[in-house]
Amino acid sequence: MSALTADAVRAAAERLHGEVIDTPCLVSRTLSSLVGCEVFLKFENHQFTASFKERGALNRMAQLTPEERAAGVLAVSAGNHAQGVAYHAQRMGIPATIVMPRFASSVKIDNTRRFGATVVLEGDTFDDARAHGLALAQQRGLTLIHPYDDVEVAAGQGTIALEMLAEQPQIDTLLIAVGGGGLIAGMATAARSVKPGLEVYGVQTERFPPVWNARHGGDLECGQATIADGIAVKSPGALTLPVILDQVADVLLVGEDDIEQAMLMLLEIEKTVVEGAGAVGLAALLKHRERFAGRKVGLVLCGGNIEPMLLAEIIERGMVKSGRLARLRLDVRDVPGALADMARLLGQLGANINELQHQRAFSSLSVERVQVEVVVQTRGVEHIEQILAALCERGYRAQRIA
Repeated sequence: MSALTADAVRAAAERLHGEVIDTPCLVSRTLSSLVGCEVFLKFENHQFTASFKERGALNRMAQLTPEERAAGVLAVSAGNHAQGVAYHAQRMGIPATIVMPRFASSVKIDNTRRFGATVVLEGDTFDDARAHGLALAQQRGLTLIHPYDDVEVAAGQGTIALEMLAEQPQIDTLLIAVGGGGLIAGMATAARSVKPGLEVYGVQTERFPPVWNARHGGDLECGQATIADGIAVKSPGALTLPVILDQVADVLLVGEDDIEQAMLMLLEIEKTVVEGAGAVGLAALLKHRERFAGRKVGLVLCGGNIEPMLLAEIIERGMVKSGRLARLRLDVRDVPGALADMARLLGQLGANINELQHQRAFSSLSVERVQVEVVVQTRGVEHIEQILAALCERGYRAQRIA
């Protein structure tokens, strides 16, 4: 296996010029003020397939022989690499077979099929799908386009770093999501060739920490699932891991709540949709802000493919955590007009009612009273406290229960 070099990344940049989007890398003044360092965002979620993955896929497929192109390619992917391979295979007239886990995102499955690829759903995890895909590629004589453990794939991903430093040369730190390691290996190789003093940090989820284990000598076990499904890889690449251990300053871990918070902040502040893996860099920056104080930090918003219902759930959960959505329980007299009076008072206090549950039978209250649970939109935690105080002053026994 040939080595990953900065020259390979530069060659990839030439191949990809005009074939993929040179996405913007912009400073976020709001995030910068919140975390105490200068934050630069690389919007790879603006690629046509909404992910950086098409860079590596195209760089690898551009070098296929005519015989390999005619036979076709195969990729194993949870979604973003699948779309990148399928899209560029369609553009190049190459037959593509994509093996995905059965529980891959339906958005990613549908998008992959839309690009004309044959999609095979196999296994409950990425590793199950990979085993099936390797066997299928050998059986059918297809060229495997690996999602990360391939020099040309990693070199294609590394072009992101060249673009970032060309547009924002002041960047001195990169925080990069790590699954199999293709993105961080390529970017670290490229970035440090341009700016040797630049520091690169990897980010993994607490549920899938194999590279963190390798870096820290740990033995944390992998979980079953994470909201950052794009980096839910149990074993890093044989090519990429040595590069990470050599070129990367440290690997940090973030939890599911950290990722959800970062996704919501990017949506609210930057008006941009990212999937879980696309938010882990910001999640790490928020969690370890003291470590990066005063630096000029580049983050890659590496993907934006997310199920609409999952995004809606994250938004709602975020509103609850921030106090902008609250469930209140009130003890109300069971007489005509009592509910109307309560609703009118909540409206006067600036609380907008989302839902209301009126409970008589399943309550320990006396029969002349009822328990009411109401979900209200508010302006935040302080506003909730004001509402509760005002309700108590008007004779209601009220408490926040969520």
